[in-house]
Amino acid sequence: MSSKVAKLVSAYRQHLTVPWQAGLAAIQRVIFAVYDKADELRLRANVEEFALATQQAGKQWLLLDLTNAFPEWMAAQEYRDAYFRRPSRLAGYQTSELSEFVADLTTQLKARIVTEAGPDTVVALMGVGTLFGVARVSSVVEGVKEAVEGRLLVFFPGEHHPENHTYRLLDARDGWNYLAVPLLATD
Repeated sequence: MSSKVAKLVSAYRQHLTVPWQAGLAAIQRVIFAVYDKADELRLRANVEEFALATQQAGKQWLLLDLTNAFPEWMAAQEYRDAYFRRPSRLAGYQTSELSEFVADLTTQLKARIVTEAGPDTVVALMGVGTLFGVARVSSVVEGVKEAVEGRLLVFFPGEHHPENHTYRLLDARDGWNYLAVPLLATD
């Protein structure tokens, strides 16, 4: 296993040793596992280490992969062929239809969370980097966090800036201020 990913697993394992408080606000139950975008494949290859750490801590694990969420949603759209012929039309698509994508995605995620997760479950979101340029990760997190009774773990390829508590997806977009618990691959 890559040393950076191993360090992130170690930070996650250590975080799980702290007993879960009841009655926390939804934002206090969100964890961002922040890693370098270059480590995406390594993290994916070792995601079972996170599942194992979760199970060893006596918790349940539910992995939700968003990697294909947008292509699957787009394939179901009536006017998809027109957008594929002229992708520039997607610029106008940004406001209404893409907010529909986020709404549909959060509805699907919440349905799975409600039926498959309980108060001792870590719900892990993987593949959030594929939302870049399509939807904001913060919108998806905001849309599902209340449905998660246990903890919401977001595998986040990007940066965390502790001085102002901002996150930047893929180190490219302006960051947003979010009060989730950051896990970093540090010594």
